[in-house]
Amino acid sequence: MSNKNSSKLSHQDDEALNQALMSRFDQAGTMQGRLRLRGAVLWKRWSWKWVVGGTLLIKRIFDFFAALILIIVFTPLFLLLSALVKLEDGGPVFFYQPRVGKDGKMFNMIKYRSMCVDAEARLEALKAKNQHEDGVTFKMKDDPRITKIGKWLRKLSLDELPQLFNVLKGEMSLVGPRPPVPREVELYSQSERRRLSIMPGITCLWQIGGRSEIDFSGQVRLDVQYIESRSFWGDLWILLKTIPAVLLGKGAY
Repeated sequence: MSNKNSSKLSHQDDEALNQALMSRFDQAGTMQGRLRLRGAVLWKRWSWKWVVGGTLLIKRIFDFFAALILIIVFTPLFLLLSALVKLEDGGPVFFYQPRVGKDGKMFNMIKYRSMCVDAEARLEALKAKNQHEDGVTFKMKDDPRITKIGKWLRKLSLDELPQLFNVLKGEMSLVGPRPPVPREVELYSQSERRRLSIMPGITCLWQIGGRSEIDFSGQVRLDVQYIESRSFWGDLWILLKTIPAVLLGKGAY
């Protein structure tokens, strides 16, 4: 198409836009016109809410039934792992940790206990060895608090399996930003709090792209990317990519 024709089409588009805007201004000059415009705006807002609400409902239904089926299928594995954790040191099988969920709501996230019983008390002495430079999250290779069975549970992400019960209860989703602990949220900037705008998940973009090797700023960037582009099919893609990421154990401590 020649530049002349392109210029002509552009001028026609501008004229059409100007006419549409002038028509809106004319309508706004009467009571009936203002009511029509207000109705059109309200209709678009409600339509968008129905689209978003419908998408969230589909996600919740999928999460619930997928978690229920996985819990039933993995029941023998749950029993085996519970026995192994208990037999190693006689401590509790599960570890309940306060986490921050959607909109700042607190809940107890369930994991298989992969550390010694006094792990939280020993954390302060190990903070100087934190491999995440920003200091918001704590990651340490060869953490001395991790038990022998815990090392393998973490490598294969089997310690996360009990979070299927959090999904069943509606506290978590299968896919979403990982739920932070309160002490991390206290250090969040305003922009980083965007991670709390949706339901936290068991797996996410940075879980399939490097896991513990990705620092906090990289985790935030990937979480925001997910929040801005999330979809049902995108969640399925992340779930499928999680399988090889877990089996290869890339980035797991």
